[in-house]
Amino acid sequence: MKKFTALLLVMMLIFTLAACGGETTSDNNDDKGKTENNKITFTEVVAVDNTECLIKITGIDPDNMWGYSLNAQLENKSADKTYMFTVDSAAINGVQCDPFFASEVAAGKKDNTSISFSGDDLKENGVGDYTDIELTFRVYDNNNWEAEDVVKETVHIYPYGEDKAVKFEREAQTTDNVILDNEYVTVIVTGYEEDEIWGYSAKLFLINKTDKEVMFSVNEASVNGFMADPFYATSVLAGKCKFSSMTWSDSTFEENGITAVEEIEFNLRAYDYDDWTATDFANEKITLNP
Repeated sequence: MKKFTALLLVMMLIFTLAACGGETTSDNNDDKGKTENNKITFTEVVAVDNTECLIKITGIDPDNMWGYSLNAQLENKSADKTYMFTVDSAAINGVQCDPFFASEVAAGKKDNTSISFSGDDLKENGVGDYTDIELTFRVYDNNNWEAEDVVKETVHIYPYGEDKAVKFEREAQTTDNVILDNEYVTVIVTGYEEDEIWGYSAKLFLINKTDKEVMFSVNEASVNGFMADPFYATSVLAGKCKFSSMTWSDSTFEENGITAVEEIEFNLRAYDYDDWTATDFANEKITLNP
């Protein structure tokens, strides 16, 4: 029943995303990042195999209805524990993203499932072929969250072979607004978007140049002089980049009589995700004029 409910929620989310697709602000073309020989040469990968569990990537389905998918076989080898298998973090060609994946497996049982990436942001921003899929698996006792993780391990999947792996480097656009750039992080506003479902968004590209996981957050935000908090916070893994959006709901604009966005102000903070007492990587007041 839990799996059915989770699957239903995923279906609703994907159909909603499909319905709200609009024009992209990226000038990248679809051929950017394509491999010379666009043929998957993948062979089965044993990602995890210990006394408690097994995780095998058995195949790749790039045209799955849920998005680019990895077929996986999971096995719970324990005698009396129910394990939850998840992906704690993931990246495609160095671009951090969030796949649809979580599977509860009872003691002594197996599960054939898939790890799926919707891929809309990646495609729209010219990431190209998935040449390096980085996954950090986490497996834990689903009935005892205080217990130590059974598994937390990072693996790489190379659909075209490791020698064909490339790291994504975004080309600068004439419409870019670099609002923060220092030795630790870069934040670029790549455009703005109005959507009937999600509201008004400032689209961002974040780069973490450090060896720490960095949290990016916003506070004291205002739109046209009215306090309007987007409740924005997202983290980027060490050495990774990420496409993100800072969004305000239509109701927030309606309550403040905002019909056109002229000025956005906020405090932008970047800091160590694992050490809140450490010195911030950045903490600046930002003004945008869309």
